[in-house]
Amino acid sequence: MSHVPPATVEEILAALRLSGGRITTTRRATVETLLANTDRHISADDIVAAVRARYAEVAESTIYRTLSTLEELGVITHMHLDHGPATFHLADRRHRHLVCRGCGAIIEAPADLFAGLVSELEGRYGFTLDEEHFALTGLCVACRG
Repeated sequence: MSHVPPATVEEILAALRLSGGRITTTRRATVETLLANTDRHISADDIVAAVRARYAEVAESTIYRTLSTLEELGVITHMHLDHGPATFHLADRRHRHLVCRGCGAIIEAPADLFAGLVSELEGRYGFTLDEEHFALTGLCVACRG
């Protein structure tokens, strides 16, 4: 049975409530910020800035705790794109990342891109790859020229 992560503000807040969490202004604003930025890879600092633009008194640590809770619930995932800060996206939008070290382009690839590698690593080495946590770096077709 596959689990489909919540994808709307109200579904995500319901998941927080079910886990015993309170729904605060900070949590709602954090979720709204994540959903308003599904078209890009958003860092925790970006999320903090967006929430604080609306609610200046919000503590940065509260936003980080909310992100951590959302990740524990499987609502969001984070990954590292090259050497930059961790970025976040909704868990219902699973994909892999290819980052061009020439121009910085981020190419989103299908979630099953590493399936063969995952099988090979498991079979040959007994190793389970955390494939969502990192991006592959290289050169895009334009930078290879």
